[in-house]
Amino acid sequence: MLELAILGLLQEAPMHGYELRKELATKLGTLRAAISYGTLYPTLKRLKLAGWISEAEASSDIIPPMTSKRGRVVYKITAEGKEHFADLLTQTGPETYDDAGFGVHFTFFSRTDRATRLRILEGRRRRIEERREGLREILARAADRLDAYTLELQRHGLDACEREVRWLEELITNERSGRTPAVRQRTESTPEPPRPHLDRP
Repeated sequence: MLELAILGLLQEAPMHGYELRKELATKLGTLRAAISYGTLYPTLKRLKLAGWISEAEASSDIIPPMTSKRGRVVYKITAEGKEHFADLLTQTGPETYDDAGFGVHFTFFSRTDRATRLRILEGRRRRIEERREGLREILARAADRLDAYTLELQRHGLDACEREVRWLEELITNERSGRTPAVRQRTESTPEPPRPHLDRP
């Protein structure tokens, strides 16, 4: 999934490692915990060896302060990298329904064809419905054996699943009718819409 995310961001603009890690953290939210320089640079090296990205020297005015010489290298996506990114966007399967995979793919939904978006959304809904039913079973079977805090945690997880299923159903309805999601103006009284649980294993 990190490969898809890097290629997607480099489609927007060339970036050096420091800037790329910052953008990954911003766009991928809680998945940023897995994005260290120890995982980022080996992935960049592998993408470069595959011919999907290339390196160039950055001018001194865009080098971020307090960075090593690594920050002087700017990474750019190649024509082959753009083709590979397009191929990755069309791939669907169990990994695209998991928390991290879904979050990365959803980030680039505007560049994904509608049929693929729909397959991913429906797969994600099935995955969350399975998770929801598992939590309901735990609460029905073992609620009397759980302490108050564990019980509250299970209920919180169930509520989150139910909210996400409703959110996914709305997105699926929009996709089937050819509509894009409405842009919501948030206020202090407006709850934040459900987000995929990227921090769950």
